Amino acid sequence: MGRLFGTDGVRGVANADLTAELALGLSVAAAHVLAEAGTFEGHRATAVVGRDPRASGEFLEAAVVAGLASAGVDVLRVGVLPTPAVAYLTGALGADIGVMLSASHNAMPDNGVKFFARGGHKLADELEDRIETVYEQHRTGAPWNRPTGAGVGRVTDYTEGFDRYVAHLIGVLPNRLDGLKVVLDEAHGAAARVSPEAFARAGAEVVTIGAEPDGLNINDSCGSTHTDLLRAAVVEHGADLGIAHDGDADRCLAVDAAGDEVDGDQILAVLAVAMREAGQLRKDTVVGTVMSNLGFKTAMEREGIHLVQTAVGDRYVLESMKAEGFALGGEQSGHVIVLDHATTGDGTLTGLMLAARVAATGRTLADLAGVMRRLPQVLVNVPDVDKSRVDTSPEVAAAVAEAERGLGTTGRVLLRKSGTEPLVRVMVEAADIEQARAVAGQLADVVKSALG
Repeated sequence: MGRLFGTDGVRGVANADLTAELALGLSVAAAHVLAEAGTFEGHRATAVVGRDPRASGEFLEAAVVAGLASAGVDVLRVGVLPTPAVAYLTGALGADIGVMLSASHNAMPDNGVKFFARGGHKLADELEDRIETVYEQHRTGAPWNRPTGAGVGRVTDYTEGFDRYVAHLIGVLPNRLDGLKVVLDEAHGAAARVSPEAFARAGAEVVTIGAEPDGLNINDSCGSTHTDLLRAAVVEHGADLGIAHDGDADRCLAVDAAGDEVDGDQILAVLAVAMREAGQLRKDTVVGTVMSNLGFKTAMEREGIHLVQTAVGDRYVLESMKAEGFALGGEQSGHVIVLDHATTGDGTLTGLMLAARVAATGRTLADLAGVMRRLPQVLVNVPDVDKSRVDTSPEVAAAVAEAERGLGTTGRVLLRKSGTEPLVRVMVEAADIEQARAVAGQLADVVKSALG
């Protein structure tokens, strides 16, 4: 069996790769592993379970709840809420396990299972590996102790989760948003109710698009992976800015008043400067990943802010932040972690903080985002290849070396296998967009040929 966990939980086509049986078995295994790790030893365990609006989330939620309850875990079912809301509630309610059913930005046929440990933190690799091991042992017939009678878990609908999470978001804002007009694209996803409510309570005039989830339309030509509708809506409504979330709202991209996109690196740069001015950027350091734009690195150096880079994945950003005590980190894709207020990327919180900076300074988002000059960056996804060989193929290595010689010090190349999809990502940065496109296209052809 290959490793089930990717960079963000277990993900696949619902009812094909990710079945009810798998979701149930993983939940039982997670309960056993976390108990052995001492997270709820000696008392009745509790889990918070939420989901995004995908149709498949309904049966997968039922499977997860059944698995946890059968292992003696009491379940608080919070319904459709963003991933960061489930993480927050796991910590705020003193729960031992958090589970989110979502495939984030993936298309509707996919779904996923994400686990959180006590405090609302994502699991370390070793805990995920142990869950897989226990799951496989149970799947192949190894017995496990099944509680009976009063020992089985009880299931409760926790309807207060929505208001409690929104109140948390409003409570951590540095200032109100009165006078701002904001367009929100909710990707027909988990934040369709939460985000508009939070922005409105904070004082903004809100225009909402992509906020009518029907179980089938999540991420469908909208949200953070398709910002054309948001860009047009911001201009049409004369808004100060726009905010785009993905399906589970753990990320945030933005659009300025002119309809130009502001990516995660730019958002991170704006917040880093704001937090440093407020004395909240511990050690004057921000954490990014190897995908961070060279322009971001240059801007942080100019601002006197140190940049620490990790592997791709907000979990690795978070690990670095926790280990070194840093307050801010994130990814170009829009996962931004403000560790004083969240244990994972929170798209709604990020959007609120970005809007708060605009309101507090009286400057436009375009002006604030101008703190960094984004170098042209081209990302090509190469599907239907053996991604496991991307780091060992001589042909690919030779092509990368040749490309790097051609780019010199004004650009860079990064190839990596996706942690959530069966493909290889080819990223090229260069001073000129046409050069970046040409080099990326050539490398993508080599990857397809060598690994196809």
